[in-house]
Amino acid sequence: MRKQYHVHLTPEQRADAQAVLTRGKAAALTARHARILLEADEAVRRRVRGDRQVAELGGVSPRTVARVRERFARDGFAGALHGRPHPGSVPKLSRAQEARLIALACSAPPPGRARWSVRLLADRAVELEELPPVSRELVRTTLKKTGSSRGGSNGG
Repeated sequence: MRKQYHVHLTPEQRADAQAVLTRGKAAALTARHARILLEADEAVRRRVRGDRQVAELGGVSPRTVARVRERFARDGFAGALHGRPHPGSVPKLSRAQEARLIALACSAPPPGRARWSVRLLADRAVELEELPPVSRELVRTTLKKTGSSRGGSNGG
């Protein structure tokens, strides 16, 4: 028989989980975990629900419920609700390095080119030694999130 972890939410934790659901602005995963925690809460005066019952009420698999319960026991309420940070989520470039890359993209392209390509920007950034070695994908995603234009009109 598998070990079932028990979820006992404090009134503050219950209110926080309820707020996640009522606001409607949380990520889907966070809302799903809040729903699981509320349904699995044993502090409420009702019959204790097993993983299958909570899974049916939350629209998830029983294994997901078991993982959220385990994370609650191991990492606490915030860890179960939001999860742990992913190791790859650390930004590759600092804000100053991003600004330098954007400034380079806004500068005049190399001779013989009409505009910068992502490949040219990545190569040029490495040549200048102002940035660490960057991949084309990092250059593309950095430029994509800026929302800047190259000075062309949108026709509007």
